[in-house]
Amino acid sequence: MVNQLDNACILIVDDEQSIREGSERILSRMGCRALTASRGEEGLAILDREPVSIVLLDMKMPGMDGMEVLKEITLKHKHILVIVITGYATVETAIEAMKKGAYDFIPKPFEPDQLRIVINRALEKQRLTMEAEKSELARQRTLLDLDTEKSRVRSIVESLPNGVLVTNAKGRVVLMNPACRRYLGIPPEKETGLPVEEYISDKGMCRLIMEISEGCHVDYDDIPTYEFASAAETYLLARARPVLGEKRECLGTVVNFADVTAMKVLDRLKSEFVAKVSHELRSPLSTIHEQLALVMNDMVGEMSKNDAHLLSRAKEKTQGLISLIGDLLDLSRIESGSVCQEAKSIQLEDLLRGIVDFLGTRAKTKRQSLTLQLPKAPLSPLTSDPLALESIFGNLIANAINYTPEGGEIKVVADQAGVNLRVRVQDTGFGIEAKHLDKIFERFYRVQDEKTRFITGTGLGLPIVKGLLDSMNGVIQVESEPGVGTTFTVLIPAIK
Repeated sequence: MVNQLDNACILIVDDEQSIREGSERILSRMGCRALTASRGEEGLAILDREPVSIVLLDMKMPGMDGMEVLKEITLKHKHILVIVITGYATVETAIEAMKKGAYDFIPKPFEPDQLRIVINRALEKQRLTMEAEKSELARQRTLLDLDTEKSRVRSIVESLPNGVLVTNAKGRVVLMNPACRRYLGIPPEKETGLPVEEYISDKGMCRLIMEISEGCHVDYDDIPTYEFASAAETYLLARARPVLGEKRECLGTVVNFADVTAMKVLDRLKSEFVAKVSHELRSPLSTIHEQLALVMNDMVGEMSKNDAHLLSRAKEKTQGLISLIGDLLDLSRIESGSVCQEAKSIQLEDLLRGIVDFLGTRAKTKRQSLTLQLPKAPLSPLTSDPLALESIFGNLIANAINYTPEGGEIKVVADQAGVNLRVRVQDTGFGIEAKHLDKIFERFYRVQDEKTRFITGTGLGLPIVKGLLDSMNGVIQVESEPGVGTTFTVLIPAIK
């Protein structure tokens, strides 16, 4: 295949020398100019001085990781296409990167042909984008013109590999390219001009398109991406944006659909593997833990201090592994959608009293004050899974106990906030530095410093909390100051 851009400049950012050198050789033979960087900081410096059009970016690097570099590129170099390099074990990271602006991904290890295909696809994308921009500047016309005029822009849109759908201000579809028809399972003979509900069965996607078409989202930053399964049994990631006139009036909506079915399948296989392995390991680990406890009880006074310490550490480590397996199984259930199925009417204050009473003993062993503050008037009832709510608030309160030194205070405050129920878990603990706040909900991420490095944990508690709240349309926010304490605020929709 002939390169789409003459002498395109491509930057390879990877800490593995073999990947950098191999990719450079392949790209040079394709007629591209290849630059390399072994660290994220070095790559960003090159972007400031070189006319790079595509970046091959490794997700796992020392120093700045790939996600931080991607964030900087999308902020400062919006014209650059980023192709992330990832292993199969981190496909979830690749999906997250594409949600945050990456164009494509390629898994390690990759063959030369795989790299050529993804690079040529990116070059073609840039060529088409450049042509579309030139045509748009040369021809000012309405969205309805795009549907009737056999124009150059129309040909470009129809040749795009991703699905494109355009509506007018009334939510009627005025343009669809062949890829969009294929993704949505729409036959070629079906004409445009009907309401968007006639083409897309997912009600949430239709509602978002109508909101944008009616001018509810004039600023691009507040429009979320949307995932759904189409009638053609394809998982799609949709990015919808308003089309604005000269006076910033909304003329309609343009929606870009990307097929993420393969990544969803890989993600499901990974979750199934984790669940299977976890089930197989939990039973023998529990047996080992019980046997260690039995040996320690039967040999009290007969063991040396060193032997007792070793057995105690072994018992502690097996308990940590059992907790990790439990958390992994919880995450698998959240990903499979099998949580929050047993919805019941719940009074939140009763549930919080039970959790605070249960964890109060643990707080007393550290001479901590654990209190619950409730409003005088009863809170609105919730319809939710009580086990999910217990997991959410149990994790947050247990974390507050673990990360608050002896003699500290933990306060749980519940109140009504409009149509939401609000619960704040406040502590006077070690606090979290600002640089960690946007990462604490990532799996296995733990803040470890001189004060917290001896605290055991799996790094999965907060991701579980976030996953459960997402499944019930809830929100979690965090405010923290090192040396002062941390406050987690949870908002859950209540029954009106």
